Amino acid sequence: MKKITLVLMVLLSLTQANAQKKNIWYSLFDGYSTKGWHSYGEKTAGEAWKVENGILRMDPKALKNGKGGGDLVTDESFNEFHLALEWKISKNGNSGIIFFIQDDPIKYKRTYHTGPEMQVLDNNGHPDAKIISHRAGNLYDLIVGNEGHEKPYGEWNKVDIISKNGVLELKLNDVTVVKTHLGDDAWKELIRRSKFATAETPDFGKVFSGHIALQEHDGDEVSYRNIRIMRY
Repeated sequence: MKKITLVLMVLLSLTQANAQKKNIWYSLFDGYSTKGWHSYGEKTAGEAWKVENGILRMDPKALKNGKGGGDLVTDESFNEFHLALEWKISKNGNSGIIFFIQDDPIKYKRTYHTGPEMQVLDNNGHPDAKIISHRAGNLYDLIVGNEGHEKPYGEWNKVDIISKNGVLELKLNDVTVVKTHLGDDAWKELIRRSKFATAETPDFGKVFSGHIALQEHDGDEVSYRNIRIMRY
């Protein structure tokens, strides 16, 4: 047992050492804990975020009066990066991968008040899919992506989110579904025409460095695995 503990400590040390290095992949999820993550507005991860067999899962049954979940946010902040992971949504489920979050819950009530989102959705069951820019793989409410590359609920979908040299690229199951420039006039126009052009979200999509979150949406069950990142 002592040898196993020592090995885990060494691996963790190597992971932490690599965390700030560029062009090196490292894990954001160790497969057995929520270390490195916290629920938005909290110091630790909510109890409804369960870790089972290398899978990070939002368990609706573990919520207590709607509490104990919340969007799960990385402790670290990222600028230019390549995020890779897999997601599996439940029937009629909704979630999302939100990035460039300004982790200031006093100033911003929700993660999506500052961070754009790649949608995670059961396109065939959740009513949000009726809005064309809210379907799986889309840059939520901003850009309608290349359609038809998502797998149905209960199956794993592969995601790559790449922010490099002012360009944002979203891939779903190895297909580029969205590619856009960050911060230019076209980007500002996308926001102006979206649901984020409100007094409640004045800083949405303005800062291209921040935290990453896995969304808890109305207690819907969702699973994530193989979460890793590379800094540029």
